[in-house]
Amino acid sequence: MTNISLDTAARITAAGIKAAAAIETPMNIAIVDAAGHLLHFARMQDALLGSIDLAQRKAKTSILFHMPSALLGTLSRPDGPIYGIELSNDGLVSFGGGLPIADAEGRVIGAVGVSGGTADQDVEVAQVCLTAL
Repeated sequence: MTNISLDTAARITAAGIKAAAAIETPMNIAIVDAAGHLLHFARMQDALLGSIDLAQRKAKTSILFHMPSALLGTLSRPDGPIYGIELSNDGLVSFGGGLPIADAEGRVIGAVGVSGGTADQDVEVAQVCLTAL
C-alpha cells in the first residue's frame, strides 16, 4: 500500500491554511494516510472546535470509499442506494470537505478533510490542498 508522505501532507496542509486565510475563514485541516489514520492536522486560530472531528471524519470517509465525502452524501440520501451508510464505520460525514488524494498513477494514497466554513468553502480549500500536491 502506497501512502502519502508526512512532508507532502504538511505541504498541502500549508496550502490549505493559506487558502482559508485568504477567504478569512479559520479552518481545521486533516490529512489521513491510505489506511485512514491521521497523518497531519492543523487547526487555525479561532477555528470551530466542533470542526476538528468533522475534518478528520471527512478525510476518513473519503479514504474509506475513495470518493469525495459529498458524493457519499448524494448516494446516501433517503431515496439513495446506500441510505444510512453514514452510521457505519464509527460515523461518516456525508457532506462536502473530504477529498481522496491520488498519486501520479491514480492510486489513492490518502485523503484530506477540511471543516470550519460552509460546505462549499470547505470543498474549495480541500481542492486547493489537492492542487498543491
